[in-house]
Amino acid sequence: MSLLFDIREDIQAAMDRDPAARNPAEVALFYPGFHARLAHRLANGLHRRGVPLLPRGIMHFARFVTGIEIHPGATIGRRFFIDHGMGVVIGETAEIGDDVMLYQGVTLGGTSTQRIKRHPTLRDRVVVGAGAKVIGGIEVGENARIGAGSVVVTNVPPNATVVGVPGHIVAFHDDSNGAIQRLPDPEWERLNELDRKVQELHQMVEHLDEHLGVIHANHHD
Repeated sequence: MSLLFDIREDIQAAMDRDPAARNPAEVALFYPGFHARLAHRLANGLHRRGVPLLPRGIMHFARFVTGIEIHPGATIGRRFFIDHGMGVVIGETAEIGDDVMLYQGVTLGGTSTQRIKRHPTLRDRVVVGAGAKVIGGIEVGENARIGAGSVVVTNVPPNATVVGVPGHIVAFHDDSNGAIQRLPDPEWERLNELDRKVQELHQMVEHLDEHLGVIHANHHD
């Protein structure tokens, strides 16, 4: 598969996923995620050939231009799209599958100082929301969704939706019928229970106020 074909796929991915993209020329000229991916293709090829310094220099310049930091050693699949992109960080041993989408401020970070697999693996069609942090040598399964601002430090199964700090699964996408299966959320249930108690207390106070008003009126009569 040719490099030109891969680049066309990247442009089309941006067109498909960003309703603000008006035409391919706009993506090619003004989308920092596309520019960062172009630079990474070159830097990663040199990195794999063992060329010293130059791959890091290319990505250092790309970070200065785009605000996106990708290590030359990261493995990235086809039709990768970074929306806006400012503040995105992708570590050396990160692995990204096909059709993955990241929003601004996402970190695919590491937790170890050893030369091991210390950054996450994102399987095909994963979407990571703005500001989310996916940390460590964990795996995020196919079609998973990571909510904005979440911090994920454990494996995520395929088709799951994860939110919160630390991230926890709140729903699964059923491929057979397209339905969203929502899971019980203890924190949300506690908040709902608290809201119910507040409403009950409010009604009791109103009832008591009405009762006192009647007594006060009878007393004056």
